[in-house]
Amino acid sequence: MHPLDIFRHDDAHAETFAAGATIFEQGETADYMYVVVDGAVDIRLGNVVLETVEAGGLLGEMALIEQLPRSASAVAARDTKLSAVDRKRFLFLVQNHPFFALQVMEVLAHRLRRMDDTLTKALPEPA
Repeated sequence: MHPLDIFRHDDAHAETFAAGATIFEQGETADYMYVVVDGAVDIRLGNVVLETVEAGGLLGEMALIEQLPRSASAVAARDTKLSAVDRKRFLFLVQNHPFFALQVMEVLAHRLRRMDDTLTKALPEPA
């Protein structure tokens, strides 16, 4: 069982977004992170798509954990169903579902590693 399968039938926290709908904007206060139950979400900086998060993926976790404004915007790439996780629920899940916490850490590590690769490619070659 995938750690995020606990959200598959979580209709109490489900939100739906039509393709092209904005889920959140860069700079907004972060009240929720989201698990993509169905569909896909583009994470954007301006018009640049940094990542497309598919079903089973997470978005918005950085700002929720840090309690800082959103670092990017999120737009539904197609009709999408999300499960919203506020800070209280996040803390409950971390305490009661250790594999959920590991999944969040894995997502953060993967995104950081991908950003490192991007920056490395952008740096000039050493002389």
